Amino acid sequence: MNLEQARFNMIEQQVRPWSVLDSTVLQTMGSIPRDIFVPESLKSLAYADIEVPLGHGESMMFPRVEGRMLQELEIDINDECLEVGTGSGYITACLATMGKHVDSIDIYDDFLQSAAKNLDKVNISNFSLENKNALTDIGASNKKYDAIAVTGSISEYIPLFEQLLKPDGRLFLVVGGKQNMHAIKVIFSNGMYHRTSLFETVLKPLVGAEAKPEFSF
Repeated sequence: MNLEQARFNMIEQQVRPWSVLDSTVLQTMGSIPRDIFVPESLKSLAYADIEVPLGHGESMMFPRVEGRMLQELEIDINDECLEVGTGSGYITACLATMGKHVDSIDIYDDFLQSAAKNLDKVNISNFSLENKNALTDIGASNKKYDAIAVTGSISEYIPLFEQLLKPDGRLFLVVGGKQNMHAIKVIFSNGMYHRTSLFETVLKPLVGAEAKPEFSF
C-alpha cells in the first residue's frame, strides 16, 4: 500500500471537500504520517474515511472532523494549546506542529505511553502528557490557553473548558446526545464568550460526560 498516496487522497477526497481550505492545516495533515498513530494491525486503515479504533471503546476522529477542528482553532505559531483526550497522539502532533506547545491530557495511561512513543517517532517534543480526568482535574488549573481542542463530546454545555481560555482564545468541542450532536466554537473576546454552532457530527463522549439515560413509563 502506498501510504503517501493514501495520505494525499485523504486530504483531497475527505478533508478538503469538508470546507477545510486553510493551507497550514492541509500542509500539517499532509506532512504528518497518520499511519504511525494507529494500532499496528490497523495501519491499512490509517487514511480511510472511518473512526479508527484505539482501545477502551475509543477511536480517532474522522479525518474530515480533525481537519475542521484544526481549522476552527486557528492555531498560530505562538499559541499554547490544550488537548483534552490524547488518544494516539495524532492531534497532539498536529497542534504541536502548528503551535508553540501542547498540554495533552487523557484518562487512560496506556494511551499516553503509546502517544509519547508515536510523537517521538515523528520528532515532536514541544508537548507534555498528563494522566487526568478532564471533568474533575482541570477546573482548578491556573494556566490559560490560546486554543483548546476537546476530542470527546459532552452531553450538555458546561463552562469548564471556556474558562481556561486566554483573551482571544478559541475552543472547539462537540455537545449533545447521540441523536442530536453538534460542534461548537467558542471565542473569548472583550471579556465575553462568543459561541457559534458549526456543524452536526457524532463523537464518543468523554468518560463521565455521557448523556443520562431517558426513562419512559
